[in-house]
Amino acid sequence: MAKDTEKMEDQQEEKESEGRESYEWVQALVCSVLAVVVLFTFGARLIGVDGHSMLPTLQNGDRMLVLNAMLYHDYQYGDVVVLRKDTFLKEPIVKRVIATAGQTVDIDFDSGTVYVEGEALREDYINELTFLEEGTEFPLTVPEGHIFVMGDNRNRSSDSRDSNLGTVDTRYVIGRAVAVAFPGVDEETLKRDFRRIGVIA
Repeated sequence: MAKDTEKMEDQQEEKESEGRESYEWVQALVCSVLAVVVLFTFGARLIGVDGHSMLPTLQNGDRMLVLNAMLYHDYQYGDVVVLRKDTFLKEPIVKRVIATAGQTVDIDFDSGTVYVEGEALREDYINELTFLEEGTEFPLTVPEGHIFVMGDNRNRSSDSRDSNLGTVDTRYVIGRAVAVAFPGVDEETLKRDFRRIGVIA
């Protein structure tokens, strides 16, 4: 009789242990889902690239991980940012920060050279030199609270050279693109190069 009682107690303890494990597993799953939801609501989001203005750094169809402007708003030269200015384009655009508040930008469209504070930029990231003029007059000093942005595919990009956009108020910036999360289809090979997943240079 004592053995039967012990056996029943063991079975009861085993059921309680399994119940606790199931509860803990469900609790961990719910917490993980909530953490992801909070992260992608307030911290970061996935945004797609539409167009070819950032080749070769980014290509059409890439999905980028973008840090929310609330988390990252001290923009520096070289940052790739996503911005939206309805009076310029209805959809968000992706560009690279070339100059920040107080800096003076000049472009020699004959040689294709971009200067910031009188120094020629070493732009290893661009697709080709800068020959496309779009109406902005240079030299240009970036106002307080603004940034000057350009696409890496210089002659196929509408950016701060366009007088309709000009320097961009940082309040229009959605966030900083930090990584390629999923690559778009390459227009030459018609394939996705998964080696491109990673930090945006």
